[in-house]
Amino acid sequence: MSLNGKHALVTGASRGIGRAIALRLAADGATVAVHYGSNKEAADRTVEEIRAKGGRAFAVRAELGAPSGIDDLFDGLAAGLAGGQLDILVNNAGGGGGGGSIEQLTPADTDRLFAVNVSAPLFITQRALPLLADGGRIVNISSCAPRIAAPSQVAYAMTKGALDVLTKTLAVQLGPRGITVNSVAPGATETEGMAAFLDANPGARAQMSAMTALGRMGQTADVADVVAFLASHDARWVTAAVIDVSGGSAISPAIGG
Repeated sequence: MSLNGKHALVTGASRGIGRAIALRLAADGATVAVHYGSNKEAADRTVEEIRAKGGRAFAVRAELGAPSGIDDLFDGLAAGLAGGQLDILVNNAGGGGGGGSIEQLTPADTDRLFAVNVSAPLFITQRALPLLADGGRIVNISSCAPRIAAPSQVAYAMTKGALDVLTKTLAVQLGPRGITVNSVAPGATETEGMAAFLDANPGARAQMSAMTALGRMGQTADVADVVAFLASHDARWVTAAVIDVSGGSAISPAIGG
């Protein structure tokens, strides 16, 4: 699935799933803009690893959700692209975890969650459209949360449901340009942030593994490989899809019962 000559922007690419996506797209030949919010050291490590393997990458700093965030992102992207087009946009950056139950939610926390998980990818995509080549790819990193009624994730699930609506709407609007738009919906995935939770809760890994049909937690590469497929020519006839990449999480009452 060669991406030689392509340029990709991956938001939230310094760690976790975003980092794995950046590494995989670079391995397939793309030049990758590695976006980060505050952890410059982690972003630099991602760029250095890509370059050490013969790939091409550069880091871009922007605090999404801040007033100047999207301007900062596209100023850095323009400098790195040096006049080139963007071929692949991966809206991966997000946050909020469970967000809390309805009794625990606050207006400030919920506004922040929607700013990062909904408004940021919406307006990043808006700004990217003039740069995005016809036949390009947009991949939004969603979640299996909208499919699963989890009271502790109500606001988080709402944000990811909104992202899936954006995916389908943009797929229709951008279809005439040959641009495909898809969502990838992971479940519990072993990232750096998840590792701290698992270390503090010894039974959590077994519990989360039992919730999947495949009997294990997801790895970042499990998600990155699906994104790489969607970014490739092989996925040219896939658009408006929400692809579950959760190992079959909570699909049966027997799972995790």
